[in-house]
Amino acid sequence: MTITPWKRGPIFTATALLLGLVMLLHAHITDRGGLGNLVDTALPWSGVFIPLLLTGALWRRSAVAAVALLLPAGVWLGLFGGLLVDKSQPGGDLTVVTHNVGAANPDPTGTARALAASGAHVLALEEITPQARGVYEKELAETYPHHTVQGTVGLWSMLPLTDTRPVDLETNAGPLADTIPAAAELAENRALRTTVSTDRGPLVVYVAHLGSVRVFPRNGFWTDSRDRGARALAKAVAAEEDERLVLLGDLNGTTDDRAFTALTAHLRSAQEAAGEGFGFSYPAAFPVVRIDQVLVRGVQPRRSWVLPATGSDHLPVAAGIAW
Repeated sequence: MTITPWKRGPIFTATALLLGLVMLLHAHITDRGGLGNLVDTALPWSGVFIPLLLTGALWRRSAVAAVALLLPAGVWLGLFGGLLVDKSQPGGDLTVVTHNVGAANPDPTGTARALAASGAHVLALEEITPQARGVYEKELAETYPHHTVQGTVGLWSMLPLTDTRPVDLETNAGPLADTIPAAAELAENRALRTTVSTDRGPLVVYVAHLGSVRVFPRNGFWTDSRDRGARALAKAVAAEEDERLVLLGDLNGTTDDRAFTALTAHLRSAQEAAGEGFGFSYPAAFPVVRIDQVLVRGVQPRRSWVLPATGSDHLPVAAGIAW
């Protein structure tokens, strides 16, 4: 009996349809064990299955499988097709850079010098250790006369800073949180808020390093600390009355992650608005995900790009913004 092309390859057909539905309905997948977060984060890479399934469909000479692939291909292009186009524009009033410099960075001096040479007007650093803080302050002092360090995050600026304060990301939670001394909380602080005085008016800048995502054999992905910090950060940003705001930092998640829905409701990604490609920043040796972000409101992203590797396990990311 001859099997027609429309009846061949049922496995490839079913897999193609399942892939398309997962991509289309990813926000509704349960987050139990961190499954939803994992799917959200890996979503850009779902596209690699499309050519593999197409190869299988052609091998089986399955017309129905080839047609079924139109679903995941269309969904993927709808989600990420815009990132494949270079949306950068000339000009820009201010260049901002954010970099998780890495607590285990073996060369903070080299990292500081590379960042100072980046041309950034405003430079945010995350994961600053007490041992390396003096190195960054010394090496960046000539280029950036204004700076603040609040716990493990800092901001260096060519322009004056005012109204600087730490931001509570609710990192410490539970019944023992209130027993932690204020000095210890400040030392471990992971976010700050300040105002950069520009000739075009004030610019509110947040620097944040959200909690890490952990993997446990029994419970899967653990994102509680990060998600709690994302909610606290979104609440702080929503309360800001200033029109112009930039958030710089290591958010330990992509903007596709449902944990950042409240945050991205108020801010947009500079990479999505003015970059080319996905702008992956981690891990530095072979970047597969963008967890280091420049998010803005009230200003126009003109360009977004990734800087060369330093001694950190993250890549620095940069953006040019205009009023």
